[in-house]
Parts: sequence; C-alpha cells; structure tokens
Amino acid sequence: RLMIDFHYSDTWADPGSQTTPAAWKDYDLNELKQAVADHTKDVLQTLKDHGIDSVEWVQVGNETRTGMLWPVGQVSDGNSKNFSQLVTAGYDAVKSVYPDAKVIVHIDGGNILSYYTWLFDGLKNDGAKWDVIGMSLYPDDTNWQQAVTDCLANMTTLNKRYGSKIMVCETGTSWDATYAKDFMTQLVTGARAL
Repeated sequence: RLMIDFHYSDTWADPGSQTTPAAWKDYDLNELKQAVADHTKDVLQTLKDHGIDSVEWVQVGNETRTGMLWPVGQVSDGNSKNFSQLVTAGYDAVKSVYPDAKVIVHIDGGNILSYYTWLFDGLKNDGAKWDVIGMSLYPDDTNWQQAVTDCLANMTTLNKRYGSKIMVCETGTSWDATYAKDFMTQLVTGARAL
C-alpha cells in the first residue's frame, strides 16, 4: 500500500512554510495550476512506468492548512479560491494517471476542529475536489489523551459534515516518551473503530 505526498516546494512544506519552488517563483495562478498538474503527472507516470501499478493515496500538498505555493496559493480569511484551484489541478492530474487513487487534502492539528471546518468549508464553497481529509497529530506529554479524544471526535464530525473519508497521515511523539505506546494504541484503535 503506497501513499505519495507532494510538497510542491524545494523544501519541507508545513503550515509555516509553503514556499513556491524557485523554478515556479514568477508564475501566476494559471501557470502554477499547470505546473502542479504537470509535475504531479510526471512523477506518478514515472512510478507507473517503473511497475508501480497501484498508488492507493496521493496527498496534494503537505499540511496545507494555510494553503500552498505562497503567496499565490496562500489561504487567508475568506480567500481560498486560488488554493482550491491548485488542489483541483492536482486532483485531476492524479486521476489521469491513477484513476482509483484517493486524493488527500492534508492539514495539521487533527485535534483542532476549527482548522478543518475553516479550510474545508472554503474548499467546498469553491468547488475544490478531494476524496480524503488527511490529518496530522503530534501531541505532547501534557495533552496526548485529550488530543487523541478530540482527534477521534473530529474524524466523526468531519465525515458527517463533508462526506469524506478521514485518515491520520502523520503522527508521532518522542521515541522515549513514557506515554508513546498508550498514545499510539489509543489513536490506532480509535481510528480503526471509526
């Protein structure tokens, strides 16, 4: 089972850093949409040409709560249109190579419902396409139990609100945390039950 995670950046992308690749830095929205589509197709087609016949999931961006390909695709209050178009360009590109792959829009803070409703309401209103809502969850020793409880509740809420499957795409804690096993057990058991 294989997931491909596109960052669309020359460096690691996360909510605080969604830097447009240097080769695309002067592109307008239409050029960025084409670049996202072309890059996505190129990478996926290369995998397919080398015998990877089934990619199950593709993340169109990594932890994109604030959008991607800044500043053009940056999400601000009431403005997710450019980001929505970039997500859809990636979605369509994925489906052109792997029609059965599930396309994920992935953001951080799986325990913070407002992150998800704010972003996905905008994406939905703008007509963006996705199959799965992806979450990251990285609690610490002071909040892990509540974070897991909230994350699991958010999965149910988001599934009902958007009709999307929900997936924890990233999670973890310090390797030597005394609560690490309990945290992972509670999260995985809870997610499977949903």
